[in-house]
Amino acid sequence: MFSLSLKHHLKTVLLLVSCIVASVPLTAQADTPLTPKVKEAMAAMKVDAAKLGEPKVEGGALFFGTKKIDGDFTLVDSLKARFGGTATFFVKKSDAFVRVSTNVMKDGKRAVGTTLDPSGPAMAAIKQGKAYYGIVDILGKLYDTGYEPIKTSKGDVIGVYYVGQSME
Repeated sequence: MFSLSLKHHLKTVLLLVSCIVASVPLTAQADTPLTPKVKEAMAAMKVDAAKLGEPKVEGGALFFGTKKIDGDFTLVDSLKARFGGTATFFVKKSDAFVRVSTNVMKDGKRAVGTTLDPSGPAMAAIKQGKAYYGIVDILGKLYDTGYEPIKTSKGDVIGVYYVGQSME
């Protein structure tokens, strides 16, 4: 009887721990040798964008001040030149975040119009208004990444900053 009771309690504890772990979103992973470069590039991206003005969405397009980011690759390409790696600005469209300025390539072209993985750990963090740093599969390649929400002065999430360093 004791062993049956112990097994029952052990199963209950394991179930409880599994439920707790499953309910806590993954917002960070262990640092890799590339993580300092990812964090430095993210800081630079945010500073460069802030120099243009406050973030906003007008007509579905992402702006910083009066500078329209959609289709303009100046900032993402300057980050690539300075830090290597990749950079993207996403804009919120309904429940998705869509790449509007990127140097992430897909089939030899910029991956503009593709979305942030809706079931990925970065999306889970962004939905909570939090940053995510960790390893992510982006269009079939592993990257050490950083994702941070782009927020209005009122705190509304209107987009996502992304930087990444290829691990391949």
